[in-house]
Amino acid sequence: MAATPEAKVKAQIKKILAEYNAYYAMPIGSMYGNSGVPDFLCCVGGAFVAIEAKAGKGKTTALQDKHLADIRKAGGLSIIVKESNLDELRSLLDGSKDGNHK
Repeated sequence: MAATPEAKVKAQIKKILAEYNAYYAMPIGSMYGNSGVPDFLCCVGGAFVAIEAKAGKGKTTALQDKHLADIRKAGGLSIIVKESNLDELRSLLDGSKDGNHK
Protein backbone atom coordinates (compact mmCIF):
# COMPACT_ATOMS: atom_id res chain seq x y z
CA MET A 1 0.00 0.00 0.00
CA ALA A 2 1.41 3.37 -1.00
CA ALA A 3 1.88 6.05 1.65
CA THR A 4 -0.51 8.98 1.53
CA PRO A 5 0.95 12.44 0.84
CA GLU A 6 0.42 13.39 4.49
CA ALA A 7 2.12 10.18 5.66
CA LYS A 8 5.14 11.17 3.56
CA VAL A 9 5.23 14.58 5.28
CA LYS A 10 5.00 12.88 8.67
CA ALA A 11 7.91 10.59 7.74
CA GLN A 12 10.02 13.64 6.87
CA ILE A 13 9.05 15.31 10.15
CA LYS A 14 10.11 12.18 12.07
CA LYS A 15 13.53 12.27 10.36
CA ILE A 16 14.01 15.92 11.29
CA LEU A 17 12.94 15.29 14.89
CA ALA A 18 15.46 12.43 15.09
CA GLU A 19 18.21 14.83 13.96
CA TYR A 20 17.36 17.01 16.98
CA ASN A 21 17.12 14.11 19.46
CA ALA A 22 13.55 15.20 20.10
CA TYR A 23 11.04 13.31 22.18
CA TYR A 24 7.68 13.13 20.44
CA ALA A 25 4.31 11.46 20.72
CA MET A 26 1.68 11.17 18.03
CA PRO A 27 -1.75 11.22 19.66
CA ILE A 28 -4.37 9.20 17.86
CA GLY A 29 -7.76 10.82 17.55
CA SER A 30 -10.58 8.69 18.87
CA MET A 31 -13.85 9.04 20.69
CA TYR A 32 -11.84 8.89 23.93
CA GLY A 33 -9.32 11.59 22.99
CA ASN A 34 -9.41 15.26 22.16
CA SER A 35 -10.25 16.17 18.58
CA GLY A 36 -7.98 18.63 16.82
CA VAL A 37 -4.84 17.84 18.81
CA PRO A 38 -1.70 18.36 16.67
CA ASP A 39 -0.13 15.34 14.97
CA PHE A 40 3.12 15.61 16.96
CA LEU A 41 3.59 16.71 20.57
CA CYS A 42 7.31 17.17 21.14
CA CYS A 43 9.94 18.21 23.62
CA VAL A 44 13.03 19.62 21.91
CA GLY A 45 15.82 21.17 23.95
CA GLY A 46 13.38 21.74 26.80
CA ALA A 47 10.80 23.49 24.62
CA PHE A 48 7.29 22.19 24.02
CA VAL A 49 6.64 22.02 20.27
CA ALA A 50 3.40 21.03 18.56
CA ILE A 51 3.41 20.11 14.88
CA GLU A 52 0.41 19.75 12.60
CA ALA A 53 1.27 17.93 9.36
CA LYS A 54 -0.53 18.73 6.12
CA ALA A 55 0.14 17.83 2.51
CA GLY A 56 -0.47 19.73 -0.68
CA LYS A 57 -3.25 22.28 -0.30
CA GLY A 58 -4.47 20.70 2.94
CA LYS A 59 -5.72 23.23 5.44
CA THR A 60 -6.16 23.09 9.19
CA THR A 61 -9.62 23.00 10.71
CA ALA A 62 -10.86 25.70 13.06
CA LEU A 63 -10.41 23.27 15.96
CA GLN A 64 -6.81 22.50 14.95
CA ASP A 65 -6.11 26.24 14.71
CA LYS A 66 -7.55 26.71 18.19
CA HIS A 67 -5.30 24.01 19.65
CA LEU A 68 -2.22 25.52 17.96
CA ALA A 69 -3.13 29.00 19.24
CA ASP A 70 -3.79 27.69 22.76
CA ILE A 71 -0.36 26.03 22.77
CA ARG A 72 1.29 29.33 21.79
CA LYS A 73 -0.76 31.16 24.42
CA ALA A 74 0.52 28.71 27.04
CA GLY A 75 4.13 29.43 26.04
CA GLY A 76 4.72 26.51 23.68
CA LEU A 77 5.70 26.59 20.04
CA SER A 78 3.49 25.40 17.22
CA ILE A 79 3.87 25.05 13.49
CA ILE A 80 1.99 23.67 10.51
CA VAL A 81 4.40 21.67 8.34
CA LYS A 82 3.92 20.81 4.69
CA GLU A 83 6.35 19.37 2.20
CA SER A 84 7.04 22.94 1.08
CA ASN A 85 8.16 24.36 4.45
CA LEU A 86 10.28 21.69 6.14
CA ASP A 87 13.06 24.29 6.49
CA GLU A 88 10.74 26.34 8.72
CA LEU A 89 10.55 23.38 11.09
CA ARG A 90 14.35 23.22 11.20
CA SER A 91 14.49 26.98 11.90
CA LEU A 92 11.99 26.60 14.72
CA LEU A 93 13.96 23.74 16.22
CA ASP A 94 17.22 25.65 15.82
CA GLY A 95 16.01 28.09 18.42
CA SER A 96 13.32 30.35 17.09
CA LYS A 97 11.20 31.06 20.13
CA ASP A 98 8.50 33.37 18.83
CA GLY A 99 5.93 30.56 18.49
CA ASN A 100 4.11 32.32 15.66
CA HIS A 101 4.91 29.90 12.86
CA LYS A 102 2.14 28.68 10.60
